[in-house]
Amino acid sequence: MRIQAQSHVDLQTPSGPMRTHLFRPDGPGRYPGVILFSEIYQMTAPIARTAALIAGHGLTVAVPDVYHEYTELGEAFQYDKEGTDRGNKLKIEKEISAYDADARTVIDFFLQDEHCTDQVGSVGICLGGHLAFRAAMNPEVKSGVCFYATDIHKRSLGRGMNDNTLDRMDEVHAEMMMVWGRQDPHISGEGRRLIYDAMTSANIHFSWHEFNGEHAFMRDEGHRYDPELALLLNSMMCKHLNRHLK
Repeated sequence: MRIQAQSHVDLQTPSGPMRTHLFRPDGPGRYPGVILFSEIYQMTAPIARTAALIAGHGLTVAVPDVYHEYTELGEAFQYDKEGTDRGNKLKIEKEISAYDADARTVIDFFLQDEHCTDQVGSVGICLGGHLAFRAAMNPEVKSGVCFYATDIHKRSLGRGMNDNTLDRMDEVHAEMMMVWGRQDPHISGEGRRLIYDAMTSANIHFSWHEFNGEHAFMRDEGHRYDPELALLLNSMMCKHLNRHLK
């Protein structure tokens, strides 16, 4: 399916305007909405390509600026030390309640959009994987895909580095797809086991996929990129979303 030219909307959140990048299928009808939460670098070219890929499978995709309180509208960081340091700093400066309010704002946007159905999914990568998981605590979110979601096992997201994601697992009623790299230094085997056991105890419906890959092996820039795995997992992601949202 072809997609429309990329557009955006500035959504009003409790902590200020949030640039939200939109990728829509180019065809008549209404489509489910998917929130794509970025890495700590906001909407870079690799994230835009991922959003376009999802939209091409018949889904409207919204990519919110995760650090909109601290950045210019639409600003993205470079994949370098300066960009990494800034992204990691803001990750623990922003209030966890503000992350949750951002997700709620995009969900409400989808529910009011005449071109969207009332079916909503969430996808996220790295920091975004954690945010996609928390977004799935909203009852409207029916499907979620999390790529190497950071900080869940350490409870270290947001100001104070003391998030409650592990404690709120029973609020997730979406069908979840969890993807991990075994060589990811940010999420150890023990950390993955902690998350797996917590999801199982909460009776979440989920699939669990571990691969031999480093952190960010899905990003199509940089030396850690694994094109073969990315092709497989992008296909699995789109099938998962379409199965549970259509």
